[in-house]
Amino acid sequence: AVPSEVLAAEAVSCLNRAMAALRDIWEEIGIPEEQRLERTDVVRKHIKSLLDMMVAEEESLKERLLKSIALCRKELDTLCRELQLGPFETEESTILQMEKNLRTCVEVLQKQKRDRKQELKALQEQDRALCDILCTALFAIDTASVPSLDDLDRYRRHVASLNSLKEQRREEFVTNKRQIILLMEELDHTPDTSFERDVVCEDEEAFCLSEDNIMALQSLLQQLEARRALNEAVCAELRARILALWERLQVPEQEREASAVH
Repeated sequence: AVPSEVLAAEAVSCLNRAMAALRDIWEEIGIPEEQRLERTDVVRKHIKSLLDMMVAEEESLKERLLKSIALCRKELDTLCRELQLGPFETEESTILQMEKNLRTCVEVLQKQKRDRKQELKALQEQDRALCDILCTALFAIDTASVPSLDDLDRYRRHVASLNSLKEQRREEFVTNKRQIILLMEELDHTPDTSFERDVVCEDEEAFCLSEDNIMALQSLLQQLEARRALNEAVCAELRARILALWERLQVPEQEREASAVH
């Protein structure tokens, strides 16, 4: 037999033994039948009241569990829609087990929702920082709803590509900046535009790595290289003229070397 049924039978047996003991006591005392009936009714009412209260408590527990199940089902439907999951299916079980299972599932999906939103927030912060540096548009994503796993994956790859682009442009900027500074020193050129001053003076981390700025940087480098090439060509031409003049004037080699030093 089921243990609970055994206990229930034992409870009935205890009640019967108690009533039999009461009847024996009343018999020995000599209590009249009418008063015995009254006493028996008091016992019945007391036991009934106690059992009714216990039944009411258990009914209340059942109602709370059913209400919790209904709320959990409603919450699960909402979470499944928000997380873009298929409809939640429950297995047949007892009320108690079903309530526990549903509550656990709600907690799991709520955590998934929190995790996705937290990752979205972190990706947005990285995206904003990169867009400020690269002067690009923010990634298009609906921030009002919970992102899907595909959305997050695309966002991750987008942020990774921006990071790669930033490193590529940063390396290009640093390399070109060094060449530009060397050329300016060689040409005795003082930065005379705000862009040139930004390139030479500004902190490398603060320089805006926009596509326009990188193109302007390349253009500046090309201009300076062209100026150096022009200067070299002019110097070569002057040297050729001087050599021709020396030849015509038949200047001795010793004098030529002395002039070359100066």
